Amino acid sequence: MKVTLIRHTSVDVPKGVCYGFTDVPLNTSFPTEAAQTAQNLDGLTFDEVFSSPLTRARRLAEFCGYADATLDDRLKEMNFGDWEMKLFDEINDPHLQVWYNDYLHERTRNGESFTDQYLRVANFLGEMKKRGYQHIAVFAHGGVLISAQVYAGTVKKEEAFSALTPYGGVICIEV
Repeated sequence: MKVTLIRHTSVDVPKGVCYGFTDVPLNTSFPTEAAQTAQNLDGLTFDEVFSSPLTRARRLAEFCGYADATLDDRLKEMNFGDWEMKLFDEINDPHLQVWYNDYLHERTRNGESFTDQYLRVANFLGEMKKRGYQHIAVFAHGGVLISAQVYAGTVKKEEAFSALTPYGGVICIEV
């Protein structure tokens, strides 16, 4: 199955803020960024289009002509729990360093680990493959796109964050 992964456009959140599950606003540059993303999708056809329910992914799907995209909670960004909407540099939690040392397996305080997110995304992709789709589109988040690439075998877990797709970016994988 071919999967076209689309990362949401840039957000209006200060650099260094932890904002995984939080529904944050988009930058004022949204129309320009979204137009470029739509152009990158021009000519592609999909059996089905899916989106994270978070506004930053949904709005891009709508802008690109997929207002009826199927929303799926498994496509949300990683849940940072107690650290949501805090500057990483200002998180006063000794567990933060533990998480930095092993984000693949350690959960954020009252949140998820990368492996938790990966398992959500793998579950979604496995289900879509079983449905027999030939080509789907997924509007989502950086962590979701990384998880999908790990699932497809194009990125190693240990090198995952070196493969972060830019805002509004489009990549294709086979699963």
